[in-house]
Amino acid sequence: MIHISPATAIIYRRIFKVSMPLVVSLGATTVMEFTDRLFLARYSLDAIAAALPAGIMALLAMTIFLGTTSYVSVFVAQYTGQGRPEMVGRAVWQGIYVALLGAVVLGGMAFLADGIFALGGHSREIQVLESIYFRTLCMGAGIHLAGGAFAGFFTGLGRTRVVMLANLAGMLLNIPLDYCLINGIGPFPELGIFGAGLATVISWGLITAILWMAMRRRENARFRLTTDRRLRLDLWLRLMRYGLPSGMEFFLDIFAFTVFIFVVGRLGTMELAATNIALNINALAFMPLVGFAMGTSTLVGQAMGAGKPDDVPVVVRASLVLTFAYLAVMSAVFLFAPEAVLQLFQPRDMDPAAFASVVGMGRILLMIVVAYLFFDGVSFIVYGALKGAGDTVFVMTSRLALVITVMVGPLLAGARLGFGLYYFWAVSCTFLVMLSLVGWWRFRQGKWRHMLVVEKRPPA
Repeated sequence: MIHISPATAIIYRRIFKVSMPLVVSLGATTVMEFTDRLFLARYSLDAIAAALPAGIMALLAMTIFLGTTSYVSVFVAQYTGQGRPEMVGRAVWQGIYVALLGAVVLGGMAFLADGIFALGGHSREIQVLESIYFRTLCMGAGIHLAGGAFAGFFTGLGRTRVVMLANLAGMLLNIPLDYCLINGIGPFPELGIFGAGLATVISWGLITAILWMAMRRRENARFRLTTDRRLRLDLWLRLMRYGLPSGMEFFLDIFAFTVFIFVVGRLGTMELAATNIALNINALAFMPLVGFAMGTSTLVGQAMGAGKPDDVPVVVRASLVLTFAYLAVMSAVFLFAPEAVLQLFQPRDMDPAAFASVVGMGRILLMIVVAYLFFDGVSFIVYGALKGAGDTVFVMTSRLALVITVMVGPLLAGARLGFGLYYFWAVSCTFLVMLSLVGWWRFRQGKWRHMLVVEKRPPA
């Protein structure tokens, strides 16, 4: 019989309480993206063809700033651990100033849309739609970035239910608004792909407004969220010093994924279909990992702020146990019922015999997913812990080195040499295994024990 001490049981409950609302929040975001693509696919082939590349480019443009503003959560967690609530509002507002900078940069990029998508070589009709979608998302990105800073306040405190409720509200607005603005239902004009982008921006606005109103509640007065709004260059630069590498890590993830999809897409329709289906199924395991990683960062940040680095390994161990328990269930489904899951994605207009070849490839791809899934879980948790302590420069540089040498380099070489689907998936698997091993090695080194993203508490 496994014995868990009362102190350890408390940590398990805290991780679950902080992480699960974040999992739901990420799920709401996924549903928004899915319905956006679904409605565009039914609207026109050109619209859905333009939405994916333009959406990825917009996300790539936002990642660095979004990763930086979201890193406010670690500052809030460490100030909370130090028992210095008066510093929390100050940190949140530095995130808002980063968001304002991001809004200016991304707004400028919106005017470069035509030139950017001309490089893609798509048809002129697709390029026009790509530019419209990209421009709309970039012009509204400042709202999304500010929402990241506001969400960082609640995440850093461990009050993640507020973030969950705001994102669920955004999802519930986005789905009907998206449909109406794309297709011109009722009093709404038919705006096509522009309507999809506009609905997304309006939903970002609702999420950000809900978070802002929740921040202004009376019980948050001690954090000085409405009274300490001044730009403080020393703290702003500190946020950039630690948050920018976190944003770069986010960028590198999306970049590596984009290269992977690009090289697989050149193999053929069946290979791309099998890959897309396997990745969609993999998302069922992926999203909770992100939530648990964010929860781990919060609890690690609070422990480091409180001067209790010895609590961090306990938090990491408990997070890994919860993560592995979930992944064990998902792995069993992928291994013992792959066809049942894959058949859910069969298109209505596709010949069953043709789809059988997709299922055959998909079954092997799910076996590869199972091979790397637990390593992926380790990398999410340990890198989340390292970011919570402030070791973001290592997080960025290690990922950059691995993306270039283990992921992108071999992918491009394989494409040039004419290698097949399973080679590219093996490269992806190797990258994730190496990422987890490097992250675990760094965590075991213990250099994070002597780090702090906020200034040390002045003596009483």
